[in-house]
This record gives sequence, C-alpha cells and structure tokens, in this order.
Amino acid sequence: MMKALRALSLVLSVTLPTSLAAAAPVLKAQVTVADPIVTVGDMFEDAGQFAEMPLFRAPMPGTTGQVDLNAIRSAAARVGLTEFQINGLSQIAVSRTAAIVDHDLLASLIDQDLRHRGILGADMTANMLFSTPVDAIKVATDAPPAVLDNLRYLPGNGTFSARFRLAGHARPLDVTGTIEISIQAPHLVAGLPAGTVLRPDHIVMRPLPIQQADAQGVASVNQLVGMALNRQSREGMLLRASDVSQPVAIAKNDLVTIYYRQGPMTLTVRGQAVTSAAAGAPLQVLNLVSRRIISATVVAPGAVAVSTTPVTLAGL
Repeated sequence: MMKALRALSLVLSVTLPTSLAAAAPVLKAQVTVADPIVTVGDMFEDAGQFAEMPLFRAPMPGTTGQVDLNAIRSAAARVGLTEFQINGLSQIAVSRTAAIVDHDLLASLIDQDLRHRGILGADMTANMLFSTPVDAIKVATDAPPAVLDNLRYLPGNGTFSARFRLAGHARPLDVTGTIEISIQAPHLVAGLPAGTVLRPDHIVMRPLPIQQADAQGVASVNQLVGMALNRQSREGMLLRASDVSQPVAIAKNDLVTIYYRQGPMTLTVRGQAVTSAAAGAPLQVLNLVSRRIISATVVAPGAVAVSTTPVTLAGL
C-alpha cells in the first residue's frame, strides 16, 4: 500500500508541472487588431483571466509593427503575466485593420446633410467639387470612418466648407469646394411633330442644373402626359409647360353635332367647325342648316354644346 502511494506521489510530482506548462498562454506568431490597444487576448492563445488586460498601443490603422520578445515580456509582466510559451519566436508582427475615407465617402456625408436640411429633394442630385483632391485616408475601424462636424453652404454661389472627424485621428479634416445641384427634368426621347399627344414613353428624365431649371420653368411629368406639343420638337429637347397645351378635340373643318339643352329639351343639328379647340374650350361652328356661324363649347370629340335663350333659339 505504501509503495503504491509513493508511486502515485512521484507521478503527480512529474506530471503536474507539465500540465501547468501546457495550460500557460501561447504567444501568437501574427496578431491583427481593430482597436487602438493590443490586449493579452490579442497576443496570446488561451489568455484566460488576463485576456482583457491591455499590453500596448496598436500601430496606426492600416500599418504593421514588429514587437520584440523583450518588449512583450515587459508589458506582460506589468499586468501580472509572467509565464507563457514563446514557441521559439523572437518578435511578433502586429497589424491594425483600417477603413478608407475618400472623396466619395465625404461627398456622401455632405449629401446626407443637405437632404436632412431639405436643401436637396428626392429628385435632386449634388456633385461635390473639392478645391483640393482628397487622397484615400486610412482610419480606425472601431468607430464610423468619418463624421461630418460642420457644413457651411452658400446656395448663391454654390460654395461650401466642411469639417470632418476621422476615426483614430486627433486632427479634423477641413474640406472646401463647390456643390453643383441638378434636378431630374423631362426631355423628349425622340423628335415628334406638332400636335403629338405625349405619353410616358415619349419622355426621359435627365439631370439639369437647378439654376437653369429655375430660369426655364421645367414642367413635371404629370403636367406633360396627355398634353399636345405646340410645335415640332427635336430629340432631347427640354420640355417646359409652355411647350404643350390641351390636345385638340375638334379640328377646323371637322363635322360635329351641335347640342342645345334646356331643361328636359335637347335639340341637335349638324355643323362644321370653323376653328379648332380642346375639350372644354370655346370654338366657332357653322350650322349646316341655317348657314349661321355660332359660338359653342367642345364637350367631346365631334360634339359641341350651345347655350342660348329661347328668343334666339330659332337663329341656330
């Protein structure tokens, strides 16, 4: 029995230190971090209770630094970690991930601010022209890459100045330039003759500088569809409200039916249009029976209505 206990004690004395050594943290050959601080858990496998303890500052975003073993031992000792496996390593490559801030990202933040203020509508676009080109900047990934701190915009001349905070950078980034705002405006897809009644497929939306749109009085698509072109128009022409009018329902020389209604009584007579007119508009009509020209109102293609008194009814 005593021999068995001695043997067990010997086995424990040999195996216990080996087990402790196996459980010690293991130094990694390469480390990649996103945060500005490298922790024990970043540097070692099986860091255990030390995992969240800070060791040293990470390199700048998008860069890699080499850390020698002595520096690692010193930093680890400061947080109470004195035993770890080095796996034959003498230095460790520590890399920090990065996000990219460029012209497009900064321009999108300005665009969002202008829309939030109501300066840009849903059918508007803004082209940001920076006074000095912005090269791609590497920033930290532990926060939004860039935040717009302040934007000053002068609609009169389109100039702006903006200040941004960049993740992981102490100094702000100041940008100036101009903003060209455009609005989607209707243009003709193809050349069309005068009198063409516009359909949606006749119209294409293209950007137009807002100053030009304001000066020329651009129409909306709802104002154009169903209207007739006043003149022959070319492909790509900008469409304005003045370019269209109500389509002609009755053209000059068209044969029409003239209606006179008063109470339950309705009289009809054949006529011929002397002038052209759209629905609801007045026109001159020749009564083909009396050969008199009378004033009427277009009620539908081929039909006009006359409002007159019984005294003059015979004159129709």
